Amino acid sequence: MKKLRFTEIQMVWILQEADSGIAVNEIWRKHGINAAAYYKWKAKYGGLDIPELVRAERARSGKQPAQAHVCESCAGE
Repeated sequence: MKKLRFTEIQMVWILQEADSGIAVNEIWRKHGINAAAYYKWKAKYGGLDIPELVRAERARSGKQPAQAHVCESCAGE
């Protein structure tokens, strides 16, 4: 499998730059991506924020934040 040049979080960050008003062709040039890659990312990650993406990655991997592991007997204290 080919190694990705950008992580999912970096892809979302780049898409958020475009949403902030920077010209799309400037973003392509700045990050060294082509139009096809940008629009593919936009179709896949367009509506996501970085915190949502982090939660989705944790759910996929089965990892939960440390504070979520509270035993049931301790919860009532």
